[in-house]
Amino acid sequence: MNQPEATVGDLGEQGILDTILPLLDSQKANLGPGDDAGALSVQGSEILVSVDTLVENQDFKLVWPSGLEHRAYDIGWKSIAQNVSDINAMGGTTTGAVVSLSLPAQTSLQWVKDFAQGMADAISSLGAKELTILGGDLGKSTEISVTTTVLGECAHGKILRNGAKPGDVIAVAGRLGDAGAGLTVLEHRSDANKWSRAVRRIAEAQCKPAPPLGSGPRAAEAGAHAMMDISDGLVRDTSRLAKNSGISIDFNSEVLKKFAARLAPAAQLTGTDPMEWVLHGGEDFGLVAAFPNEDVVPEEFTVIGAAKARSGRRSLVTVDGKIATASAGFDHFN
Repeated sequence: MNQPEATVGDLGEQGILDTILPLLDSQKANLGPGDDAGALSVQGSEILVSVDTLVENQDFKLVWPSGLEHRAYDIGWKSIAQNVSDINAMGGTTTGAVVSLSLPAQTSLQWVKDFAQGMADAISSLGAKELTILGGDLGKSTEISVTTTVLGECAHGKILRNGAKPGDVIAVAGRLGDAGAGLTVLEHRSDANKWSRAVRRIAEAQCKPAPPLGSGPRAAEAGAHAMMDISDGLVRDTSRLAKNSGISIDFNSEVLKKFAARLAPAAQLTGTDPMEWVLHGGEDFGLVAAFPNEDVVPEEFTVIGAAKARSGRRSLVTVDGKIATASAGFDHFN
């Protein structure tokens, strides 16, 4: 006779911690999970800090309209990926993190173990070798919510959004449009069991993003004038960079179409123009940066446009000189 599956309500807080802390143990912390606060040695004089939250039915669904079940492993992975991306976008490396996890009491213990394993595997697989989990908090709630705060430092000085100059080239590293296409696929009422391998790959880009860690520090070392990650869509995010830098940006559609071409399987399934995902799809957590010239652009970056002087009438972002609408990107409250 099968034993009923243990839940987090059965074990209580200490039992949950006893289950997941061995998965997240690290020797890099002066003081890791288990005390009132964590402690981490840093060599630099300036520490970067960022925080993001994933909330059930807002940022993910346990079962999508397509029928795909969203794995706890992937939620753990993404909780790390989206946060280390912010530090990467500043030209830094992530050194420590604290995690707040709120769960319904009926959540299975296996779900929590899979979540923790996803976090651990993201740290190792994405190349966040300096990152250690310092601790966090567990709470009871009516829905699953995870908030991750990360700390980092920069070896070459932090890169901000406000340094782009007219004449700079604009380049991206990592995926562009894949996660947006993946979200559309997940929300599409098709049968996930019948998806092709190509469609599954695109859906995974939303559930299990892969920010190009290491490209941020390389861009900083190469002399990038400005940089940010692409979390809310290329046009919306570069509009912020352009506004902060006092410039405008014009993209080359022929280069962007190369990113759109790989999204054809999702476009055929959902009837969506793939350029919509390239321009407005978020959560790929790639990088967009402004460099003084093409000669210094690291090889993993693709030049997609140029920064121009902004006059009072010039739009912040254009594609082949035509205005691109920034409001079409992701917004938590819209």
